[in-house]
Order: sequence, then structure tokens, then C-alpha cells
Amino acid sequence: MPRSRRPLMVLGTSSGAGKSLMTAALCRLLRRHGEQPLPFKGQNMSNNAWVDEKGGEMAYSQAMQAWAAGLSPCCAMNPVLLKPRGDSTSEVIHLGHSIGTARAEHYYRDWFKPGWQAIRSGLRDLQQQFPQGRLVLEGAGSPVEVNLQHRDLTNLRLAQYLKADCILVADIERGGVFAQIVGTLALLRPVERPLIKGLLINRFRGRRELFDEGRRWLERETGIPVLGVMPWLNALFPPEDSLDLLERRGSGQASELDIAVIRLPSLSNFSDLDPLEAEPSVRLRWLKPGDALGQPDAVILPGSKQTLKDLHVLRNCDLGEALKGYANAGGHVFGICGGMQMLGTCLEDPERLEGGETSSDGLGLMPLITRFHRDKTLRQRSVQSRWPAMTQVRGFELHQGSTTANSKLELLTETNDLGWWHIAAQGGVIAGTYLHGLLDNGPWRRHWLNGLRRRKGLPELPIDRPHHKVHRDQLLDLLADSFEQHVDLNPLLRR
Repeated sequence: MPRSRRPLMVLGTSSGAGKSLMTAALCRLLRRHGEQPLPFKGQNMSNNAWVDEKGGEMAYSQAMQAWAAGLSPCCAMNPVLLKPRGDSTSEVIHLGHSIGTARAEHYYRDWFKPGWQAIRSGLRDLQQQFPQGRLVLEGAGSPVEVNLQHRDLTNLRLAQYLKADCILVADIERGGVFAQIVGTLALLRPVERPLIKGLLINRFRGRRELFDEGRRWLERETGIPVLGVMPWLNALFPPEDSLDLLERRGSGQASELDIAVIRLPSLSNFSDLDPLEAEPSVRLRWLKPGDALGQPDAVILPGSKQTLKDLHVLRNCDLGEALKGYANAGGHVFGICGGMQMLGTCLEDPERLEGGETSSDGLGLMPLITRFHRDKTLRQRSVQSRWPAMTQVRGFELHQGSTTANSKLELLTETNDLGWWHIAAQGGVIAGTYLHGLLDNGPWRRHWLNGLRRRKGLPELPIDRPHHKVHRDQLLDLLADSFEQHVDLNPLLRR
């Protein structure tokens, strides 16, 4: 395989250290310097997914890194994706296609060799397509989980295989940054330690010179240069995984619209809500079962990896009853994918794909019947919306099951399979769609928000808004600007 530039790899002292965003920043920076970065994460565990142009499923974080690199996302960038089901079981996806399920205790026994084969195939595909590109690899979790190191698919095994130069990222915001770094290095095997070529301190608050002594201590004690100290950035970057949502305090505290989002245990594709996080007039509140609904201007029920299980959770907590009461009192409710399925009257699972009953009552807010089947629908779509206005929209489908609607419902798009809406009790609107990324479309999003604003007597917002990818690209530039200012990559790039 041709390899003109040495691969770089971003490792972290823990999950949530900032590996995904630092990898994206590195991709954007290399692109600015005239290189073609090739983002790659051998194995990712996430229910936040993207569908590429060929209908392959991959992690959203690798899609974001592809955009940072100026490339169209493809599943070769994330050849192994594990989608947790919440019962120590994950769906296994290799090179974009679902190939089975695995229990945690059997995963490395049954799936290690096929997983390594998929990783090598993904690498080969990328390097054949971009022979002059530089691989920019992202690790997973910590590279020194001693009980798993011998079966690690995506950290140091990959670094050794590719002879990559590794950057170790530590999050100072969490505290204990010196122990994070020294402990991680101490647990590396002798053959692995030389792979670490630089340290990176992430999310530092305050004046950087206050860390100068700490920087000198780290370099003296470890013999590894500190490449930089990344400051805390106030911009609301996309969360790296659903756990990050727990730290969200709600955007737009002085906003004009209050929108509640139900965060159920098997939440998936939470990146659908990123465009609303970026709207200055919107306060987005993430609610988990047990939280009070309040009186929001709208409620969004997002996607779920385990729709029937999450529906059971919702129906058996106060939040489920509050949602039905809110809708019946004239509230606006919008369901996305699994969230739309829950809004229906009946969900049928004859093959027990989710392991429970063969049929379950929905929330009964829309006359929809959903039937689950083994084959997934995975494709990008570009269609004309009919509600809340006629406008062109694009997004992607990623769902297991098909839905039929009562003729009383109105079509959300010009096609009869992507979504429906109706005016319910007291003038409220209940709507749902299978189209992930619908809110990314600026004119559609603003038409929907203006419908909420009219109910409150607020002036309408301008409709002519670009696709959310423009805002996302600005965030990536902001991230790369800071990375370029505070991190010195010259020692690595000269190699």
C-alpha cells in the first residue's frame, strides 16, 4: 500500500478527553497546509450515526472529521461500528452493513478476527482511493485498558500496524491531568511507549502561562514534549457522545422559544438537534425520565436504538403522561424516526427483533402503525416538503421498520413514506418524520420555528438561511484556528 506521509493518531487518557474534536481540528489544519488528511477510526461505539452516499452506516463523528478534511464521508473511515442496545448487547456493523449482534462477554472471542479484517479492508480502500493522503487516526476510550489490551482493535495495535506517530490528549477540566498522563504512560508496554510522540492538554481555562511549570514537569518526567495547551472554547461544538448531553445546561437561556427534547435511555442520532442548539432564539432543554416537562413551546421526541424499550420507559413514568396531556392541551409535538414511531397507535414486532412483546400500544397521538422487520432502510434523500411550507429538503433515512398512516393525516413531504402531520386537540400540531437531518435545512427549520413564534405573538425570523453545514464548517474553522494557535505540530510533520 502506498504511504507517502506517516500516519498521525490521536489517543486519549480517557473517554471524553476530546479525541474526536482534536482529530477533526488536525484534519482541517492539515488540509489548510495542502495535505489530504484521511480520517479513520477502526472501531467506534455510538448510536449517533450517519449514512454515506452508498447507503453505508458509520459513526457521525467520522463523518464530521471527513467534512473537516474536505471529503465526503464513507464507511471505510469507520469500518467497525458497534451500536449499543442497552442490555450488554450491541449491533455489529462492518463496512457500513449490519452483520449481527454481539454480547459484551463474547465480543472479542467471536468478533476480533472479522473486525480486524474489516479494519484492514477499510484502510486499503481509503489508501487506494487517496494514495497521497495522510491517515489521521482516532483512538477509542483509553489505550491502556489492561483487561482488553490484548484484544484492542482500534488503539495501539493499529498504531503499531501503521507505524503511526501518536498524540496523547488529556482533559484538564476533569482534574488529575498529571495522573492521567503519567498513569497512562506507565501502563504502556515497552514496545508501545515509543509510539507516543507528543502530549496535548485540552480544555484549559485561564492564562496559559499558569501551566508553564506543569508543562515543564511533564516534559521532564516523561521525556515527551507537550505539543500544546488547548484552551476552553465557549462555542457549542457537537457532543462527542450521548454522555456529553448530560453536561448540557440548555442553550439560549435568554431565548424566546423553549423547546424540550426527551432524552430516553437508547437515544440515537442526537446530532439531529445540533441546528436548534445553534439557533440564538431557542432554548433547548434535554429531559430524561423523571424530569418535569413544564410548558415548552414544542416537544421533540428524537430517535431511539430500542424504540419499544424506550416507549415502555416513557409510558411508565410521569413524563409520558405529561407529554400526552401537553399534546391534548394544544401543544406541538414532533417525533423523529423512532420518536415518530412512538407517537403512533401500534408498534408490531412479530420477530421480536427488540426481544420483547410482539405488539405494543404507542402513545396514540398519531394514527400510525409501525411494523419492525430485519432489513434496514439506509439511504440519502432529497425531496420537497409540504409542511410547514413548500421547500426543498435533504437528509437520510436510517430505520428498522415501516410505517403506515391513517388517511386523515397530511403528508409532510411530497413522498408518502417520510412523514406525516395533523392538527390535533386545541389547535396543537403533532408531526413526525423518518428524515434525519431535516432540521439541518435552514428554510425548513425557520418555517417550523416561525409557526411556534406566531403562536406566541413573536415576529417571524428570516427564512433565507443556509444549510446547517455552513455553521458546522464555521465551528470547524474556529476549532482549527485555536488548534493552529496553541499546538505546535512541526516536530511531527517534519518526520
